[in-house]
Amino acid sequence: MHPRPQLTREQWIDLCGEWEFDYDDADRGLDERWQERPGELSARITVPFPPESAASGIGDKDPHPVVWYRRLFTLPEGEPERRWLLHFGAVDYRATVWVDGRMVAEHEGGHTPFGADITAALREDTAEHVLVVRAEDQPADASQPRGKQYWGRHPQGIWYHRTTGIWQPVWLEPVARRHIESVHWTPDAARGSLGLRARIAGSTGEPLNLRVRVSLDGETLAEDSYGVAGDTLEREIVLSAARVGEDRDRLLWTPERPTLLTVELTLCAGQRVLDEAGSYAGLRDVGVDERRFLLNGRPYFLRMVLEQGYWPESHLAAPSEDALRREVELIKSLGFNGARIHQKTEDPRFLYWCDRLGLLVWDEMPSAFVFDQETVLRTTREWSEVVRRDASHPCVIAWVALNESWGVPAIASDPAQRDHALSLYHLTKSLDPTRPVISNDGWEHPKSDIWSIHDYAPSGASLRERYGTAEAIASVLRDGQPGPRRVHLGDIEGTRRPVMLTEYGGLSYVPDAGEEWFGYGTVDSPEEFLARYRELTEALLDSPEVAGFCYTQFTDTEQETNGLLRADRSAKLDAAALHAINTRAARSTPQEELAAAVKTPPPES
Repeated sequence: MHPRPQLTREQWIDLCGEWEFDYDDADRGLDERWQERPGELSARITVPFPPESAASGIGDKDPHPVVWYRRLFTLPEGEPERRWLLHFGAVDYRATVWVDGRMVAEHEGGHTPFGADITAALREDTAEHVLVVRAEDQPADASQPRGKQYWGRHPQGIWYHRTTGIWQPVWLEPVARRHIESVHWTPDAARGSLGLRARIAGSTGEPLNLRVRVSLDGETLAEDSYGVAGDTLEREIVLSAARVGEDRDRLLWTPERPTLLTVELTLCAGQRVLDEAGSYAGLRDVGVDERRFLLNGRPYFLRMVLEQGYWPESHLAAPSEDALRREVELIKSLGFNGARIHQKTEDPRFLYWCDRLGLLVWDEMPSAFVFDQETVLRTTREWSEVVRRDASHPCVIAWVALNESWGVPAIASDPAQRDHALSLYHLTKSLDPTRPVISNDGWEHPKSDIWSIHDYAPSGASLRERYGTAEAIASVLRDGQPGPRRVHLGDIEGTRRPVMLTEYGGLSYVPDAGEEWFGYGTVDSPEEFLARYRELTEALLDSPEVAGFCYTQFTDTEQETNGLLRADRSAKLDAAALHAINTRAARSTPQEELAAAVKTPPPES
C-alpha cells in the first residue's frame, strides 16, 4: 500500500526494512562512521519501528536523546531526467538527513511528514548511495509536543514508553521536474461539488494543463482540463449527479455507506505527459447546530471510542499495514461509528481505512506539558502541518487542538495561555473552515464549536443527574466540575453548542496484587463489566441533550488497563452485546438514521 494514500504513483521504492543504527548519548556525531563507505554503525534496526520497541530488533527502553540511522540504496537505471524525492512519514522529534554526504533535509516535529528532492546530492560515480538520518528526541524537554510519551525512565499512570526516531514509512519516488506536489479536496455536499487545490512543483512558466477525472465504479462523474498559470491551481469541480435527488444519496460519504470517489490526475505540457497520480475524495458535509452534530445536514449521534493507537510490540508505529485495517474493523464491530485519536497523529494509512470502511475521526494534536514560547511556536507549527496533511480525509470530522489543559495548566488565570488556546482555535478555522474545532477538549473551553466534557462518573445515576436535562447541563457548564477544573471559561448565557462526553467509563478488571495498573473504576467479572458499561452508556443515550460520547478506551495500553479489548486486541467482552448497546437509538437525535448491524468480524477471543 502506498504510504501516502491521497497522492499515489505507481512507481515508488520502499526504504523500510533493515538499517544500520547507533546511539550517540554524548552527541559527538558519527561523521567518521558514515562518510566513508566501509564504516558501519554498531547495530541493526528494522525501520519504521522505534528502537524502544521489540519489533525494531533493538528493544532498549532507556532514554537515548540522539540516534543515527544509515543504509545503502540503489536506483533503477534508464531514467536520467527523473527527479528523486525522498519521503519520511514521521521522525520523532528533530531530524537531519544526508544523502552521499550532503545534507538534504532538516525537520522539527515528531508527528508530521517531510521530504526532499535529493537528485542534486546523488553521486554520479557510484551505483550505491548512502542515506543517513540523525534523530534527536530529548525526553525531558516538556515544551516538545510528545502526547502520551513519558519523560521519565519508566512510564506511570496514563503515560507510555517513548517513540524515538523513525516511526512511519520511508520511501523514494521518481518524478519529472514539474510534477504534482500536493492535492487538497474540500467537499461541498450541499452544492454537489468538490473544491480542488493542487500545487505544482518545478513550474517555469511554460503552459501546463492538469487533467482531472472523477469517477465512481468506472462511471465518469466529472472530467476536465485546467490551465496551470503558476504553482497553485484552485478549481470547483461540479458533480452534476450529486445535484439530482435520486442520485445524490448514493454519492454521499457516511460511516454506513462510505462512498469514495476515484480521482485520476494527469499533468501535461501540450500533449506530453509529465506526471500521473491517483487520489480520492469523499463527498460529505459536517457541522453543528445549537444542540447536535450534523452529517450531510442531518442530525447524527457520535458513538466514539478513545483510540490510543499503541501496540505492545511496536508502540506508536503499527506492527503491519494489515493491523491498521484490522483496527478500524474491530472498532466498527463493537458498534462505534467514530474514534477520537488521542494524543497522536495517526498514520495516513489508518485514515485511509477509516475513509474506506467508514469510521469518523476526531484528529488531535499531541500535547506539550509546559507553557512557554517554545511550546507556542512548536505546537503552532506542527499543528498547522497536521491540519494540512489530514484535511482531505472525509473521515476527519473535528479538530482538537489541546486536551485537558495539557501545556496550558493555568489557562483559567493566565491570559497568555487562554490566548494560545484561542489562537489555535482561530488558526485551525482559518486553515479549514469546514469542520468543528475544539480548543481544549475535556474542560476549560475558552471557545469551541462543541462543548466536550470528560466525566468519569462511577454510575449511570450520576451521569443522568448531570446530563439528563438542559438545566443540569447548564449547571455543569457554568458551575460544576466533573473533572478537576471548570468546563467553560466564558459566559455561556445566550450561547449554545452541542454537548458531548468525550471521555467517560474507563472500566478495568480488578488488578492482581503488585500489578502495574491505571483505571477509573474496577469490576470483577465480564458480566459486571458489561452491566456497568450498559448502565453508563445508556444514561448518555437516554439524555435529550447529549449529542455524542467517547468511551475510554478501545484497548489496554501498557499499565492503563481500561480497554474494551486487551493490548493484543483479544476480546474482554462479547462483541455482539457491546454492538447492541452502542447502536441503540439516542433520544437527542430522533431523526437520526441508524445503520444496520456493521458487517465486520468481531474481535477474536
